Amino acid sequence: MKRVHVEVSGSVQGVFFRDSCRSEARSRGVAGWVRNTAEGAVEVELEGDDDAVDAMVEWCRTGPPRAEVEAVRTRDVPPTGADRFEVH
Repeated sequence: MKRVHVEVSGSVQGVFFRDSCRSEARSRGVAGWVRNTAEGAVEVELEGDDDAVDAMVEWCRTGPPRAEVEAVRTRDVPPTGADRFEVH
């Protein structure tokens, strides 16, 4: 079990990144949240099985079809015991 904070930059707002991320996370059993930032990026926290979280981080590197991801930064954070995935 792990939790990762992810910052995704590029053309990632207005392309259904958050909704697509929620669908992908739920299909993999990953909890956490996703939100837009004022700077035009997307922030995501992912918690769950190591392999499922790693797969979600990889998904964030491309995002949904209309996204143009330029960079992805990750850092490990302590798990919180989250049991659902939310869009903020």
